[in-house]
Amino acid sequence: MTIDVAVVGAGISGLTAAYRLRQRLGPDSRIDVYEAGERMGGILKTVDAGGAGVDSAGVDVGAEAFIVRRPEALGLVTELGLADRMVSPTGRRPGLWVCGGLHDMPRPALMGIPATPDAVADLVDPADLARMAAEPERPLDWVPGTDASVGDLVADRFGPTVVSRSVDPMLGGVYSSLAADIGLREALPALAARLDAGATSLTAAVRALLDNPTASGPVFGTLVGGYRVLVDALADAARPDVRFSTAVTDIRRDGGRWALFTGDRPAAADATYDGVVLAAPAWATGHMLRHAASTVASALLAVEQAKSVVVSITLAPHTALPDNSGVLVATGEDLRAKAFTLSSRKWAHLGESGAPVSVRASFGRYGQPIPDEDRQPGINGRLREWAMADLDRVCVAAGIEPVAGHVVDTVVQRWTLPRYAPGHLAVMAVAEEALPAGLVLAGNAVRGVGVPACIGQAGRSVERLVAELGT
Repeated sequence: MTIDVAVVGAGISGLTAAYRLRQRLGPDSRIDVYEAGERMGGILKTVDAGGAGVDSAGVDVGAEAFIVRRPEALGLVTELGLADRMVSPTGRRPGLWVCGGLHDMPRPALMGIPATPDAVADLVDPADLARMAAEPERPLDWVPGTDASVGDLVADRFGPTVVSRSVDPMLGGVYSSLAADIGLREALPALAARLDAGATSLTAAVRALLDNPTASGPVFGTLVGGYRVLVDALADAARPDVRFSTAVTDIRRDGGRWALFTGDRPAAADATYDGVVLAAPAWATGHMLRHAASTVASALLAVEQAKSVVVSITLAPHTALPDNSGVLVATGEDLRAKAFTLSSRKWAHLGESGAPVSVRASFGRYGQPIPDEDRQPGINGRLREWAMADLDRVCVAAGIEPVAGHVVDTVVQRWTLPRYAPGHLAVMAVAEEALPAGLVLAGNAVRGVGVPACIGQAGRSVERLVAELGT
């Protein structure tokens, strides 16, 4: 007996799920992938900016790296025969834009949370330095099992300028949110676990984690050729029937199977399945489930959106850049960009002599979205202008000539992440358990926004579905 499964969403989560389904169900099972857009990859997108070749210098304008200290992405890349394409960063460190100038990132620190006052001595207000120094002696009012925002906890223990000038810049690039909008258990579960276990202060908890790292070596990796190499390999291995420009809007029981609809019509003539992997954004999935699982739908529809924009900038070969992997911008600065990735400095394969020079500028976050062209015509042009004006300021501060006159190409790419508010993971865990048999959740709203987390969740969802279907 063959099994028919639908996967809704052709991003990294959906394609990984399709691949794992093919492995578990065999070559004869029907695996259909429904994608609302016109391409695979979701928020992963690789472009040939400035005419760069596919194999030599594809530039990612969505996510551009993955954590290699987690096993999921590295394992999948190796499994698909792509290990020879994986590369590590050059070793250059990001800079920090604070008080109108360039500074080194605080060290030692845990995602921007400093382990000592000396780490941020030239960055934060004197009153906050004194607060940090005295923090180990202050009683810590922490109830095990509770959740707080990263920003609220650090501001209370270390002071607000530690948050705005060190923690916000680090977390903002990962979650497109300020630290006060992100849950501690969601972003830093190991730190929450230390506090649960009885750490006497935030300082003690941070130092314990930094003194006892769980892994060594490079933290991040990427693929030569960009993420499309992984997307294409997954599609080739999974061999699904991908149905583009098909936005699933409803899922309903049809006898003992699940029927997919677009509006009030079946999504396809044969759109009934034994099981469905839901790998679309949380708010889209919530809309789909309003009849099949109304409680789960409400939880997903309540997930807020954190929207951001990347302006990928291609500069002429040999254009000089600061000697950093990137520049993170503190909260409250007068730069419009929230971060720059100096890709040709960060990745050796993008910095080869004679190659176009690549930079990414990032804008927008939760609560501060950037409108699109439909709402504000001409905004893309202004984003390009802001990116170049801010990048020139950074270059001048680093002693480099302005680069605006060397632009070869720009690409504007929008993407949206779920806000990982305090308590988000607990809500998602309840939602998973409340789904009817035959429906499972994947995607970046379930157990983490990063590529490794999405790959891991896709695998778990497939194992759950296969068990429910009794195969």
